Formats: sequence, C-alpha cells, structure tokens
Amino acid sequence: MSRETLPIVYQDDHFVAVHKPSGLLVHRTVLDFHERRFALQILRDQLGRKVYPVHRLDKGTSGLLLFALNPDVARALSGLFETQQVHKTYLAVVRGHPPEQGEIDHPLVKRPDDMEWVGEAQECGAQAALTRYRRLATAELPYPVDRYPSSRYALLQLEPATGRRHQLRRHLKHISHPIIGDATYGKGKHNRLFQELYGSSRLLLACVALRFAHPVSGEALALEAPLAEDFAVVARGLGW
Repeated sequence: MSRETLPIVYQDDHFVAVHKPSGLLVHRTVLDFHERRFALQILRDQLGRKVYPVHRLDKGTSGLLLFALNPDVARALSGLFETQQVHKTYLAVVRGHPPEQGEIDHPLVKRPDDMEWVGEAQECGAQAALTRYRRLATAELPYPVDRYPSSRYALLQLEPATGRRHQLRRHLKHISHPIIGDATYGKGKHNRLFQELYGSSRLLLACVALRFAHPVSGEALALEAPLAEDFAVVARGLGW
C-alpha cells in the first residue's frame, strides 16, 4: 500500500507550500478528535523531516497551505499572516446571485481555535473582519430547492483582508449567500442538491493564490494552485 502524499506547489530551503485536499485537517485538534489523518504528519513523512504549520485551512477547504522547515521561518511566516501581509485569494460556489462586486465589513465574535479546548477561548467581543468579493460566473438550475421554481448559484473570488476563524463562511452566510457544502453555515437543501447532481459532499471553498514577501530573502512570491478535481467537476457541471 503506497503512502499518502500531498502535491507540492513550492519548496525551498525555508518553507514548502502544498495543495491540501478537502476533508483533511491541518493538524490534530480537539474539535475533531476522531480524525487520524493530518496534513502535518503526511508532509513530515513525505519529506522525512520536521515541518511547522504557520496558518490553517478549514478541514473542508482545499488549496494552498504553507509549512515552515525551521522554527525561525515559522515565526516569520506566522507574523506575516497575523499582520495581514499575506494576500489571499479564494474561490467559492455560493447560493444566489450576489452583486458583481462588494465588501463585507462585518465584525465576528471569536471562535475557538484548532489548538484550544472549546471553552478555552477568551471572550473578547466582536473583532473587525473585512472580505472583498467579485462575482466571476453565475448559473441557474431548473430545480425548486426553496420557494422559487429554479435555483441560482454563483462563483465568487474572495479576498479576506482579515483572518478571523471561519471568516469567509460566516461572512457569506451574513449576506445570505452561503457557500455550498457548508454543513455549519450553509443550507442543507442546496448541499443535498449538489450531492445528487455532482456527487459533491465537500465544502466548495478553495485557496487558489497567496502573495507575500519571502520571509528570508524578501523576494515577492506569488503562489497559485488549480482547483482540486472534486471542485472542478462541479464548476464544469455548472457550465463554468
């Protein structure tokens, strides 16, 4: 039986970027303690060396994920994320047809972190959160999921200016255009339709680009990853 590996998008002496599939946790967490597969351990085994996570993607989100190859670079990269010096681009399939572009400026109450026990996060009130979006494509399907005779969906490009937990998922729910496949913030009827039509049971959210200054050389980096095949199948099915 072959060992599981992760597609490597970029690697140098300081850090590595991989394409994480949907359904894979970044690291062990008490919020999903039954899981036994983690990107951190898979990559350690794959490279034969210790790696250090510097940011996270939700379990259901696919796309670019960075790991440092030493503690100093881990601190530097984490600092870039924490100070909003990493420009992140996501793609998402959402319910409805949002405006062609806009901003979601909506504070979010802190949620427990992967590394915290559920009751451990300190209450700190709502934190500022900003997401910019652009509508790339639309589709209308002849299925009466809600009270209308057809159902509308859109492909959005999302650019979070802040990094709150579940920010994109919570922001899209806030404007009544939840991400398809989101069991927590989405709508079950639409999620089930995509399972029936396209065999998709994943969260249709993917990190497709990261832009930042290299933590050691200062060189401007622009990393990109294509849509995972299970996301691309849905996009093709919707005519995009």
